[in-house]
Amino acid sequence: MPDATTRDRTQADVGRYVNDTLRDRYFAACEAVYAMGAPVREELDVETRFGTTHVYRYGPTDPAATTRTPVVLVHGAGSCSAMWYPNTAALGADRVVYAIDTPGDPGRSVHREPLHRPERAAQWLDETLSGLGLDRVHLIGSSYGGWLALNQAHRSPQRLASVTLLDPGGLEKVGLRFFVWIFVSLFATSAPKALRPRLAAWLEQPVLTVPELRTMIRAGVRAYRIRRPAPLPLTEDELRTVRTPLHLVLGRRSLLVHPQRQVERVPRLVENATAVIVGNTGHGPQIDHAAEVNGRMLDFLADNEAGAETD
Repeated sequence: MPDATTRDRTQADVGRYVNDTLRDRYFAACEAVYAMGAPVREELDVETRFGTTHVYRYGPTDPAATTRTPVVLVHGAGSCSAMWYPNTAALGADRVVYAIDTPGDPGRSVHREPLHRPERAAQWLDETLSGLGLDRVHLIGSSYGGWLALNQAHRSPQRLASVTLLDPGGLEKVGLRFFVWIFVSLFATSAPKALRPRLAAWLEQPVLTVPELRTMIRAGVRAYRIRRPAPLPLTEDELRTVRTPLHLVLGRRSLLVHPQRQVERVPRLVENATAVIVGNTGHGPQIDHAAEVNGRMLDFLADNEAGAETD
């Protein structure tokens, strides 16, 4: 049995809700965001050694589409699966889609053991996919979820048909400019309504102009205490181990990475990688330019579906 010091250290690395009232208020705000996307077909709970992972399933009405390799979505830090509302309809019309609430972030998953270390994160995600009965998936991650997806491609790629990274972590050390942007963006959510469109354009922050998103983010900050250090980027040698087909989508004005540097670097290091920069956006290309990014993702999935069938 772990001693008190070990238990205290573990608890310090586990996210939690402040209280039930704020948690329920956050859940209500999330439901308003989910309602803007495709209807959820089913909600599932998967038990792993790190906690209970809550999963939302979206799916096509065309039975033929259910035979295609499913998509698994992994959201960014400080958010939950509701952030995929601009993408679930397009992706879910094409194949079955699973959106995962990552333990350690606000959502309906229950966090019990730390998973921020790379080997633990890979084990958690593999256990989750196994619990869903998924042997082969297209993995799509945004921001911190991009780090989780990239880490999976490096450490535990056996279930992966492809990986799509949307302005991901894991490529560079997170710099001060990104944390300043996060802080200023959160502060801007309290600005008068008339100023929010101007601030949204200045900050490249779509949250400010979507009332449901703004309410959800503000409620999440109040309700949940994230306990997780920023993940370290993969080294060049680690990136060279990735053999899974990879599609990197960056915002031209991203503050998380240097887009031009990474769009040249990643395909040089990762054999099966393609990379593209989406203009007129920062850290949220799949929200700011949903139609364009959805189209790119669907084309990439189709290309790798055909490749998988000829293996």
